[in-house]
Amino acid sequence: MFVFLCITVGVVFLDQMTKWLAVAFVEGGPSVPFIPWLLRFTYVENTGAAWGMFGKPDQRWIFMTLSTLAIAAVFLYMFIGKPKSRFLTVALAFVVGGGIGNMIDRVLYGYVVDFLDLTFMDFPVFNVADSFVCVGAGMLILYLILDTIKECKDGKKNSDTSDS
Repeated sequence: MFVFLCITVGVVFLDQMTKWLAVAFVEGGPSVPFIPWLLRFTYVENTGAAWGMFGKPDQRWIFMTLSTLAIAAVFLYMFIGKPKSRFLTVALAFVVGGGIGNMIDRVLYGYVVDFLDLTFMDFPVFNVADSFVCVGAGMLILYLILDTIKECKDGKKNSDTSDS
């Protein structure tokens, strides 16, 4: 649980610090090239969910409620379920930390500060919290696939030994 909390707090801190820097140095101005062929900083106020979906103000509360329930469910699972996999713990901490980081913006400002703008493709502007949520979700999918494969192999191994 300690590892989960440390990573979650670290993700929230990193997200909020980078958003503070974006507001301080990019808000109100033109995009700032960082790596010309890869990334620039572009300040955007996202009133919606992921990539601006559900951007109407009255829809924001639905998304905030669902996010809060999901974050609470993960915390409950971490306290009650106590997963033994560090990989799963890190994945859940990434998702929760990113969710909390964006939730802070929604509660304080009514929008999420986005500033990471990929220059090599047409993709919505995003932030550090979004990145952690996506990486954490990818890790969760990988964990579930590998865990399912392991369970299938263990089940097959057990059925092979009981047939003998």
